[in-house]
Amino acid sequence: MVAVLQGFWLIAVVIAVGWVIAHTRLFGRDGQQLLAKLTFWVGSPALLFLVVADSDVGVLFSGFLLATAAGVIVTAGAYLAFARFVLHRPLPHAVMGGMSVSYVNSNNLGVPIAIYVVGDASWAAPILLMQLLVLQPLWLAALDATGRGQVSVRRLLLSPLTNPLTVGSLLGLLVAVTGVELPDLVRAPIDLIAGLAIPGMLLAFGISLRLSPVPRGRGNLVELGGMVLLKLGLMPAVTWLVAGPVLGLSSQEVLGAVVMASLPTAQNVFILAVAYRRGESLARDSVFATTVLAMPAMLLVVHLMGAG
Repeated sequence: MVAVLQGFWLIAVVIAVGWVIAHTRLFGRDGQQLLAKLTFWVGSPALLFLVVADSDVGVLFSGFLLATAAGVIVTAGAYLAFARFVLHRPLPHAVMGGMSVSYVNSNNLGVPIAIYVVGDASWAAPILLMQLLVLQPLWLAALDATGRGQVSVRRLLLSPLTNPLTVGSLLGLLVAVTGVELPDLVRAPIDLIAGLAIPGMLLAFGISLRLSPVPRGRGNLVELGGMVLLKLGLMPAVTWLVAGPVLGLSSQEVLGAVVMASLPTAQNVFILAVAYRRGESLARDSVFATTVLAMPAMLLVVHLMGAG
């Protein structure tokens, strides 16, 4: 438990530094965008390439992935039913809410937490691949269908080729599947560039916490509260149920799956909400609320599971 707390402490301190440099106006939105672009286009693809390349293919396509997918499917389905039949939200709004409760911050927070809390970055690889290759195209299709009445096939086909995170992950998957050993002349510069990713992610995240508006969801507190409970409560619980009692995975695999399921809503959900002009306040508030509450929720998960 001490090692877990140390991991959270390390992450929290770097995020706090980002908050401070934004508060003191040393970095503003331009600085945040620079860090975000640097990590998105350069550091993160290199890091994901190495993470996936070094991963055990058996873990990438195993019960670990099945447990994670079960948590995502049940949570998204529960929200859609809640939004449509209890709150009577329109379908476009419900689609954005469904994405908000099922698409986790597997890059900005998932990779650092996998490294410093669970002990191995490869635990973040299955959910990263699932989101980039499956969930993102499906949610884009749903957004297109509910917005325009038709699915943009071109957008779906091109999205993996235009996303550097997907490209880096796919190249890493190719290396992992083929078992190719990268020579030092190739690996060393990639490793050096990948070192940009984690501090850049966490600093940019801290800056965004300081610069982002405080949630204004008073008219939607019931919905927002339900989303937080689903994201930080139901999703980890379903993942634990499938990973542990149903599939009988090892304690380390169960811990990794549940901690990854406890991650907050990804920030790019808000970016998509703005791009599609629907559910913007809901997406923003869910990102903020789940991010603030995610670390206490994960600490509780680790404590309940008796990890040490």
